[in-house]
Amino acid sequence: MFINRLYSNSILIKLLNNHPRNLFNVINNYKNPTFQLINHPSINVIPNRTYASATKKSITVTLLKPPKKTEPVELTQGKFKTYTPRTPGLRWLKRPVNDHLWKGKPIRKLTVPKKKNSGRNHHGCITVRHQGGGHKRRIRVIDFYRWDPSPHEVIRIEYDPNRSAHLALLRNTINETYSYIIAPYNLQPGTIVRSFRRSSNNESVQNFQDSEITKVIPIEKGNCMPLKLIPVGTTISCIGLKPDGPAILCRSAGVSAQLVRTGEKGYAQVKLKSSEVRLIHVDCCATIGTISNPDHQHATLGKAGRSRWLGVRPTVRGVAMNAVDHPHGGGRGKSKGNRHPVSPWGVLAKGGKTRKKPNKWVIKPRPRR
Repeated sequence: MFINRLYSNSILIKLLNNHPRNLFNVINNYKNPTFQLINHPSINVIPNRTYASATKKSITVTLLKPPKKTEPVELTQGKFKTYTPRTPGLRWLKRPVNDHLWKGKPIRKLTVPKKKNSGRNHHGCITVRHQGGGHKRRIRVIDFYRWDPSPHEVIRIEYDPNRSAHLALLRNTINETYSYIIAPYNLQPGTIVRSFRRSSNNESVQNFQDSEITKVIPIEKGNCMPLKLIPVGTTISCIGLKPDGPAILCRSAGVSAQLVRTGEKGYAQVKLKSSEVRLIHVDCCATIGTISNPDHQHATLGKAGRSRWLGVRPTVRGVAMNAVDHPHGGGRGKSKGNRHPVSPWGVLAKGGKTRKKPNKWVIKPRPRR
């Protein structure tokens, strides 16, 4: 047995000496390096990445390699995907079909990391309940201002985990920069969209002038312009509240508004999805069309575990708490003590009027229960 061990050790030493990558060669090469870096076409040199910051200005980036472009697809509204109930979580799962979305990752320069606080402030105290957990995300930097009057080409439609609507990747046809906007419904790749938010003396508006009086501006899907340039009755979205501010209203999936009244000066009347009519300055921006992904409201998660991936925690009813934790807590059984439904701080929770001063910008309030 001892002889066999010596024989095996001698064979192992011979193999190590004959191998080009033995321990002695590695030590010699480390002390006296003679190798050089060879530029081979199969080696991809990754440049230094720069991350965009979430500022209040329009953010556009320039890429070394143009992103891939998707082909136009005919969208079908009201089409959902269901699953065979192999598990209880798949029985009631229903998702809208979005085959036209980009399957890859977003542009890295147009994203910033999202820091989660789980509803806690700088002291570590919970200020917003039912928050925490969820999948790791990156915030897409979206151009809500649309100041650039250059024509932009729609490259593709992408998914955004931070909102219910979809995003459209735009490429500036002049300086080859890229930016994100909220995609209107049925906006196809290859479409040219423009922004007419600048003053009437701008070149973008002068190119569409037939005379000194009339202005021919295309009222097409995805174009952004002030309310004074939009015809009455047009369906709009991504509406601003300040003449120089970003889009604030109508940014969720399937939401739109209708322009009821407008003019050259003063305020326009806009009818929102809730049947509320508001006064908005005529110099505020708006985008033509309805927001994408209208079937988002009909989707079902199928099980409670999927909502945990969205960062939403289950709600505990007040009647199940103690008297010191909630106005409905305490007592024998699930009783509220003949009190109207309120929040943990005593504010009416179901239909009660809590506004002390009326909103002066609302002409016709939305119907209430």
